[in-house]
Amino acid sequence: MLDFFNKKKGNKVHLIGIGGIGMSALAEILLDKGFIVSGSDIKSSHITKKLEEKGIKIYVGHSEDNVVDTDIVVYTSAVANDNPEIVKAKSLDIPVLDRAQMLGNLMSEYKTSIAVSGMHGKTTTTSMISLIFEHAQLNPTILVGGELTEIGGNVKIGSNDFLITEACEYKDNFLKFHPNVGVILNIDEDHLDYFKDFEHIVSTFSKFIKLLPKKGYVIVNNDDYNIRKLLPHAQCNIVTFGINIDSDFQAKNITFNESGYPSFDVVHKGKALERFTLSIPGKHNIYNALASIATAYTLEAPLDKIKEKLSCFKGTHRRFDILGELNNIKIIDDYAHHPTEIKATLDAAKKFPHNKIWCIFQPHTYSRTKSLLLDFAKSFKDADRILITDIYAAREKDTGEIHSKNLVELIEQEGHNVAYISSFQEIVRYLKEHAVPGDIVLTMGAGNIYKVGEMLLDKCV
Repeated sequence: MLDFFNKKKGNKVHLIGIGGIGMSALAEILLDKGFIVSGSDIKSSHITKKLEEKGIKIYVGHSEDNVVDTDIVVYTSAVANDNPEIVKAKSLDIPVLDRAQMLGNLMSEYKTSIAVSGMHGKTTTTSMISLIFEHAQLNPTILVGGELTEIGGNVKIGSNDFLITEACEYKDNFLKFHPNVGVILNIDEDHLDYFKDFEHIVSTFSKFIKLLPKKGYVIVNNDDYNIRKLLPHAQCNIVTFGINIDSDFQAKNITFNESGYPSFDVVHKGKALERFTLSIPGKHNIYNALASIATAYTLEAPLDKIKEKLSCFKGTHRRFDILGELNNIKIIDDYAHHPTEIKATLDAAKKFPHNKIWCIFQPHTYSRTKSLLLDFAKSFKDADRILITDIYAAREKDTGEIHSKNLVELIEQEGHNVAYISSFQEIVRYLKEHAVPGDIVLTMGAGNIYKVGEMLLDKCV
């Protein structure tokens, strides 16, 4: 793609939806590669302002005029086909690629490209691997689906030796990548607005495994039955990790301290490797750490550097993010927006010293809420009090088929203490009246529910 692009009349690339986490990271990489980069988004943000400071032309709003003087157009999955910039680019015979296609083409520029996939834990695991490689002075280029303090955002430009990125399965996006190393953390039911059923999801991951070259690696969670079913399709080297089933990298002798942080021995092919201690809570993060250890060790990162970095890794923004305390009430925010993630996050929270756990949940998208409604209702057993607010629409329109009150009714039938409150201000008022010292207030969801915590702490109004 780069050779083709450089033969055009210039090297101008325009990104539609440039303010998104994934698109803004791609914009910075393209800029570093020598492209003249512009982009548009529906509103200005701290991300678009940061890009402007780097010399990228930003348009607020979408207009066909934005693409007239460009050589290639890249768009995010959230952009519809009738977007005026896409329509205009096609009418001018300007090549139009989605983000995954562009990133897949760029992967050929790196000696080793590591793509981290799975329904849950991608951002945390990508961050862990990235910071291990940084600590080992391997100078990776990093794209992560969240804000990571250590790299000052969601992207870090390094050398052409290593590219480390998340690989999202939605709309088969990761099938457009060309990695040498693929990590599969788990396979679960999600994105049923695109996937026809669970077997469609499993089939897509099977295709992802087949992408990996013979000399490459697939690094997989051996405790996940659906992943194990796919391993006969692999043409590359297979590396397994797990807790319950014998694996190449297995966690044993797991303990948790008073803050819910785990320690565990890692056994590599039957031989004791090292004991690790994490600074983030929950059993699910043991799996994320095992994936990171397996990846880094397989690619010959020094073991002492792996252990040192994992011991001080504090997580990414919005992943069990401890925002602060109010009257000895701990305020925590998490991105969990799937039943499996909710259960894992609440399990981590219950290991913290606490009186009661308040779970403030904002469902994310109408399609996910509808398709997984029964699973959502059963996912809050470790919460003492549950408040449900309105569904965050994201890319979808409200058809009237599903409402948060439907979820509340089912949670009540499970015997839990739950209430529906639409307004964030009302939620804050209710919490200030009823939460007591020693409680945990845990906001969860992929939308803007984090604002409740900020409002409680008077960080915003």
